[in-house]
Amino acid sequence: MPDLKDIPDASRWRYAAGCAATIPALYEIAFREEEGKKFAEIETDIWAELGRRVATIAHECSLPARDAPEIARAVQAALVVLFGPEYGGEVLEHPGDRAVIVVRRCPFLYHSHMLDADHDRMFSRCMAFVLTAVPHLNKQYSGRFVRTMCTGDRQCEIKIEKMPAPADKKR
Repeated sequence: MPDLKDIPDASRWRYAAGCAATIPALYEIAFREEEGKKFAEIETDIWAELGRRVATIAHECSLPARDAPEIARAVQAALVVLFGPEYGGEVLEHPGDRAVIVVRRCPFLYHSHMLDADHDRMFSRCMAFVLTAVPHLNKQYSGRFVRTMCTGDRQCEIKIEKMPAPADKKR
């Protein structure tokens, strides 16, 4: 067996990330028709669990998540760590403790196109991932999709902002 050290780290990462980004489309092709609605529920649970792991990645990599821009950068960093360098985007900071993650290159969409998989399914995966990741990073914040490439937009935009304080209950 060849020594894995002979394969450059960048190549190993690119192959592993490409595989990780391809798996969702392969599972969809293999199981969606047979499993139907049950597949969608299982898939949402899987992506929510991946979203929970973002907090672990942020903690272990010392990525702060005290405000919206830090949360957005932590989510973006976790996306690259988990799914590789095919992901491309930026974080835009806005006044009032708000930020927007702008995604211009999506490894999932790319591999979905290559395999002719259902692009609409991409949104439910990302939604489960992000909507779980953000409050696990900081329970005072939430994420909301404004635009999505998988449904035809030019780029994805995910707004990160503080959740409104609960209204006082009248007695």
